[in-house]
Amino acid sequence: MAGLPIRQDYAPSDLRMRASREKDCRAALRLLAIANALEGMTRAEAARLAGMERQALHDAIRRFNAEGPDGVHDRHRTGRPEQLTAGQQATLKAHILRGPEPERDGVSAWRLVDLREHVERVYGVRYSEWGLSCLLKRLNLSRQKTRPSHPKGNPAAQAAFKKGTPVKAAGPRSGAP
Repeated sequence: MAGLPIRQDYAPSDLRMRASREKDCRAALRLLAIANALEGMTRAEAARLAGMERQALHDAIRRFNAEGPDGVHDRHRTGRPEQLTAGQQATLKAHILRGPEPERDGVSAWRLVDLREHVERVYGVRYSEWGLSCLLKRLNLSRQKTRPSHPKGNPAAQAAFKKGTPVKAAGPRSGAP
């Protein structure tokens, strides 16, 4: 066997058994490739049978040697850091939930374009509409807008209108049989 030596405290049959019980298929394939390499198969062939590159098998072996079978699992990826801090996000969420004031904001309901301009103006951070939409989703906010209400609307008159007044049924038409 050429390359990095593999630790010998696990038998290939033990690794295969563990791979059969593994829920993470990528980790199971890495365990099978390591078991194949332990049984004397070339690294290139073991990697090809597991559907990976030889370098990926080499990396899996290094992690296996350092941490054992648990080391073949994928690592958590942190991803790109948020542009707004947690406090800024909480402030933005409160601003959105308060809703716009037509006199001040010039709109009766928030649109992504309006929120994007607000975020850029207040926090100095530029978001695309898609990025802001993803941020709203992470803040448990919906992009759906409520039906706008007129600032001079009368809630009592609207409630009376919704109840409706009873309509008198029209009598029979003249000349009807």
